[in-house]
Amino acid sequence: MAGLEPRGFKWVIAGRLAVSERIGGYGFQHRRVRREEEIIWLTEQGVNVVLSFLPGGQNQAAYTDAGFRFFTYAIEEELEDEHVTEIFALMDEALEPRGSSLLVHRDLIDDTVVGLLGGYLVHAGLIEDPIVATSVIQEIAGKALGPEGRRLIPSGP
Repeated sequence: MAGLEPRGFKWVIAGRLAVSERIGGYGFQHRRVRREEEIIWLTEQGVNVVLSFLPGGQNQAAYTDAGFRFFTYAIEEELEDEHVTEIFALMDEALEPRGSSLLVHRDLIDDTVVGLLGGYLVHAGLIEDPIVATSVIQEIAGKALGPEGRRLIPSGP
């Protein structure tokens, strides 16, 4: 298999929704060659849409050149409820049409990203109970979710 798996890559919904750290690395660790290798790997996994939570359109040209649809929603501060609603609507849009496979990323996979993904499982109606969604997303992410992330998981769809 060609390419390089992005750091922290995990499927949240097999073949449909994934998460990773920023493609190519973040900060001084970012490398164009690494980004290109990770994009090749993502393409081979069937990923064809990227939602970046980074400020600015970082890497947008690389994603669109590779044939990915690209969405961005900068998260620079604590999210309010209306922001969470906007992000879930954007994720719904990114996962349409059928056959779309979405990668969500930020510099690191932090409580905000993990909480949003757990919240999306409830929003999409895949899991009804927020406690179960919290448990599932913690298992997928391989880390405990703090209060900031737990706050992003709604009480029901």
